Amino acid sequence: MAQFLQNIQNVQNAFAPTSRPAASCCASRASRNVSRKASRLWGVFACAILAPFLLGCEEIEEPKPWIRVERPQMLFTDTTLLDSYDKGVLNWRLKTAYLERWADKEIVTVRPVFVDIYDSIGERVAFLRADSGSLDMTFTYVYAYGHVYALTPKGASVRADSLLWNKKDNLVRTASYVRVVSEDGDVLQGVGFESDAQFDNWKILSNVTGIFQDAAKRMKDEDKRQAEAERLSNPPSSSSQAAKPASSPSRKAPPRGLPFRPKAGMP
Repeated sequence: MAQFLQNIQNVQNAFAPTSRPAASCCASRASRNVSRKASRLWGVFACAILAPFLLGCEEIEEPKPWIRVERPQMLFTDTTLLDSYDKGVLNWRLKTAYLERWADKEIVTVRPVFVDIYDSIGERVAFLRADSGSLDMTFTYVYAYGHVYALTPKGASVRADSLLWNKKDNLVRTASYVRVVSEDGDVLQGVGFESDAQFDNWKILSNVTGIFQDAAKRMKDEDKRQAEAERLSNPPSSSSQAAKPASSPSRKAPPRGLPFRPKAGMP
């Protein structure tokens, strides 16, 4: 490349006018104009020749291979509601902020999970929330996991690692550790939990321990209630009467107007 540039410079020098005394002012001025035009032409010619070489020195970026990105078939990133009905009656309503479903799976993944549970007349009776959840497209089950919290109709609260609702028997279960705070403030904990879908009737399955508030007072009150119930269920018989006390014997006084005569042997 350096040799090529030197050759171009030599050509320019060969065509450049030699310094000689000007015959006249007009001749000198004309020769200068010719020299400028020749220099411009050689500059354009040099750029045209060097351009392919300069462009050839740039690194050509090879096209990157096409990468396929897997995406879910169903995706919602806004507030979404899912309702479950039993014989035309609203059973529960699930609310979430993220829902996805992949084409090769029948499982819908949601997070977080907020579930309102209704009774047979459409009244909201219980509530459940969790970090994440999953269910199938036919709503035969709902699996909530991660900091699960449920509130029962009677005011008791349930905390567990996971809860599974099965539509077949309409029961909520878990085999993990569970902690229940009753409406009276009692704390019950153990392993395993089973309840109806409305969390109205529930039980802890094994290793049950608890802390009871005011246990002595509550036992005393319970004994009073039990005694009162027994008294009302067994009233005293109305036919029985108390026995009258017997009267002591007394001597009769003699009739008035007749003289009193003592009997023989009396003083």
